[in-house]
Amino acid sequence: MSTRNPALFVVGCPRSGTTLLQRMLDHHPQLVVTNDTHFIPRGHDGFAVDDIELTPELVDRVVTYRRFPRLGLPEDAARRLGSGVNTYRDFVSALYDEVALMHGKPLAGEKTPDYVRHLPLLSRLFPWAPFLHILRDGRDVALSVVDWARDGKGPSKLPLWDEDPLGTATLWWRWQVGTGRRDASSLSDIRYLEVRYESLAAEPEPVLRSVATFLGLEYTSAMVAFHKGRTIDDPNLSAKKAWLPATPGLRDWRDALTVEELLWFEALAGDLLSELGYERAFPHIPKQEKSRAERFEREFEAQIRRRRSAPVLNRPSREA
Repeated sequence: MSTRNPALFVVGCPRSGTTLLQRMLDHHPQLVVTNDTHFIPRGHDGFAVDDIELTPELVDRVVTYRRFPRLGLPEDAARRLGSGVNTYRDFVSALYDEVALMHGKPLAGEKTPDYVRHLPLLSRLFPWAPFLHILRDGRDVALSVVDWARDGKGPSKLPLWDEDPLGTATLWWRWQVGTGRRDASSLSDIRYLEVRYESLAAEPEPVLRSVATFLGLEYTSAMVAFHKGRTIDDPNLSAKKAWLPATPGLRDWRDALTVEELLWFEALAGDLLSELGYERAFPHIPKQEKSRAERFEREFEAQIRRRRSAPVLNRPSREA
């Protein structure tokens, strides 16, 4: 692993276990991993070149972004760092250097799940940084997204959500994961690693040992014990909010999806399930269901295009 910051990026479709992996890595004595800042592509938005000259306007655009406080840096400190560098790359690097320093560690990385759709930009802007892409069975992800997105998050801003939340969540998973894997094909094996949520939850130590080796770090048991002293014994809280340890089987599509819902998911995204090696319940989709899925997919893609074509600063405040 390079000693330059940002040291790494944890990406993946939201609700796939990115927070679990982030918390484990954040407990490594040499690494701090910040959580869902989203600002890097937004600061760079609209520029055709990889790196750009840093201007006071660009610094202001970054530090006033509503999620920037999640980085943990005071605004005045961030502006001071901006006055000492000349390019956007160096500004972002200086910000993560400062985060690492604040935590008494040499390295600082970022976990923003949606960065899975920005691998080309991030890989060119930070050619030293590796990517950890966490993958989870899309049927469990879709179920989680349907619960999570009810308050206006993620795909619930698309008009299709009101018509069919499960179908929209399914195609959202397929879009995020498919985009990330497609764009990762241009990255070398030393810059991109896929991590299976199911394996991480069931056997965290061997998975984290392989992740540490990939990153060039020594494995430490502190990563598995990330939850100690923070777990809250409250069955009404989600695993994330309760700071549960790695726990397999927190959600199981086999019990939660009806036969009709399962067929619909696999009509929409069964090809990606197969590509990832997950066993399908319906290897063959009836022709009528295929046609319905094709129509739904065309409308989903049209709505994504319309949303992405809107200028960043004019979009609604919640992320896509």
